[in-house]
Amino acid sequence: MASVYISEYADVRGNAAYEPSTALQKLTSAATSSQSAAFDANTNWVRVHTDGVVSIKFGTNPTATTGSLRLAAGQTEYFCIVPGHKVAIIDNT
Repeated sequence: MASVYISEYADVRGNAAYEPSTALQKLTSAATSSQSAAFDANTNWVRVHTDGVVSIKFGTNPTATTGSLRLAAGQTEYFCIVPGHKVAIIDNT
């Protein structure tokens, strides 16, 4: 079980996001896929940080599997996303 922290941003320049973020979400992973709330209409970038090993998938109604994009414990990544989409998470090893 991992905590996944999602920060939403309207814009990112180079390797820096404009703070403060426009929204924050915290998800807890499990053995089955769970989804975030829909991203804000102004959100174009998300920062995803996980304290455990998870897999993630973006989309309108995503379902993450262990074959989805894997993030290692302690990993932080930025993703360009479609406003209104969601991210799904699931435990992985």
